[in-house]
Amino acid sequence: MPATERARTAPPARPTKTFVALGIGALVVAALFVIDLFAPALFSASLPTRAEDGLTLALSVLIESLPFVALGVVLSIAVQVWVPPGVIERWMPRRAWARRAVLSLLGMVVPVCECGNVPFARGLLMRGFSVSETMTFLIAAPIVNPIVIITTHQAFGFDDGILIVRLVGGYLIANLIGWLYSRHPDPDAVLTDRFRATCELAAHDTSGRAQRSLAQFVVELRAVMPALIIGSALAGAIQVLVPREALLAIGSNPALSIAAMIALAMVVSICSNVDSFFALSFASTFTPGSIVAFLLVGPIVDVKMLALLRTTFTTRTLAVITVVVVLAAFAIGTGVNLVA
Repeated sequence: MPATERARTAPPARPTKTFVALGIGALVVAALFVIDLFAPALFSASLPTRAEDGLTLALSVLIESLPFVALGVVLSIAVQVWVPPGVIERWMPRRAWARRAVLSLLGMVVPVCECGNVPFARGLLMRGFSVSETMTFLIAAPIVNPIVIITTHQAFGFDDGILIVRLVGGYLIANLIGWLYSRHPDPDAVLTDRFRATCELAAHDTSGRAQRSLAQFVVELRAVMPALIIGSALAGAIQVLVPREALLAIGSNPALSIAAMIALAMVVSICSNVDSFFALSFASTFTPGSIVAFLLVGPIVDVKMLALLRTTFTTRTLAVITVVVVLAAFAIGTGVNLVA
């Protein structure tokens, strides 16, 4: 963390968080019964079937993400504990905008999806990279990832410029957000108190590398896994609460199709490594611009990703990022529709 960071004590865990989580779960279950009671024709499947589908979807998102989260934690520990000071920084340009531009391409050599990028970005912050620099990497990495590039090409080739627009659009959005937060008067304020306290403890840890690695592994898993589980559960619940037919019905409208696919991207929470194949199933009914918007928004601000980001950034920060990403993706998608 930057030298100007103030040491703060992590807030104690509050039992109310458990009751809040249980309350949200109860509300979701109640919503299923209310919808089934007052609007039985809204869904073709029965309530037990939808509940089973929701659980299956939540587990699939969780299982799909776990390997990448584990890899991200390992990479985070490698960067923070095992890479000597100055090795990475030595290759970074001195100008702030150039550092962000280079860091936004770091995902080319970090083949993990958005879930794994969160613990890796936490490692960069602990190492001393600024908030704006880390955000630039965090937002660009799930899109400029080499695996994502390959799978997007396999799904769409160069049709309608979807692959190129996704890469360029993701790069530009990441650098836009990085620039915005480089202007923030107090960058440390966008981080949660708990994460700042974790950074402070890590900075003063004088134990051996093996002990530090094990301790950091536990800390990162304790921070990321609850958020991943909650995000996966939300993704599964939303998918059984929101009729997909309502989104598909507006797929041919240039503007509404973009809005629908942005909403769908935030709901389904598919790993960026395979989301292009999911989007391909909508290519025949939705506009090219809406497909691009889906591929831009999903890896950055879906409900699973937002839950993971909340382990590090404040709610207000995530709201600002979401608004910027959605507006930028909508503008890019509109441009693609006008050209296509």
